[in-house]
Amino acid sequence: MSPTSVPLVDVRGLHVRFGEVEAVAGVDLQAFAGQSTALLGRNGAGKSTTMRVLAGVVPPTAGSVVVAGHDVHHHPLRVKQVVGYCPDVGGLVPRATPWEHIQLSARLRRMTSWEDRARDLLERFELGDVAHRVTAGFSHGMGRRLSVVLAALHEPEVLLLDEPFDGVDPIGVEATLDVVSDARARGACVLVSTHLRELAVEACSTVSVLRGGSRVATMASSEMLGEEGARAYRGLLD
Repeated sequence: MSPTSVPLVDVRGLHVRFGEVEAVAGVDLQAFAGQSTALLGRNGAGKSTTMRVLAGVVPPTAGSVVVAGHDVHHHPLRVKQVVGYCPDVGGLVPRATPWEHIQLSARLRRMTSWEDRARDLLERFELGDVAHRVTAGFSHGMGRRLSVVLAALHEPEVLLLDEPFDGVDPIGVEATLDVVSDARARGACVLVSTHLRELAVEACSTVSVLRGGSRVATMASSEMLGEEGARAYRGLLD
């Protein structure tokens, strides 16, 4: 990606406070079309809060956040229209089936001819057999897989996956990696938050490490490979 390219995600000096708690403390972040960027860090590093701001769910306390040309503070609805968001927790209706979730998402986004893509995604994530079963009985991993399906359904310009690998089996991990690869191939900007270094490296071309609500480093994912990468990561977290 050319350094002169305009980023699809442009975050400058992001602060988010909840009362006396500062969850994000001055994060700067840029992500580009056709690239995948990992937000890597321990629990409590500010990853999920940053993703919620990018999704237009949580307003920034201070700083500038622009997603696909839309300021999240002034135009949160426009941001919601251009992103696909898999939240870290929740987001599913216990009494609804996966197919009903998909139908609702398609109608809200005024999608047409979505059924074939929906069936393909459900099969890829091995949810086809439970497409008409209420999600109340789903395992945590099944819920995570469905959340990725819902985020990717409309082929968004910016795909935000918050802890998509949490509790997910190898088949779900592989399907999620395929979704990331497909999104990049069609020119989308992808951000994946995770605390799993190995999967961050596999899913993404760039890694931004967060610690205590701040970004402490950004590097090519190859620099996080193997034992040397593990030592470098531990050093950034100390």
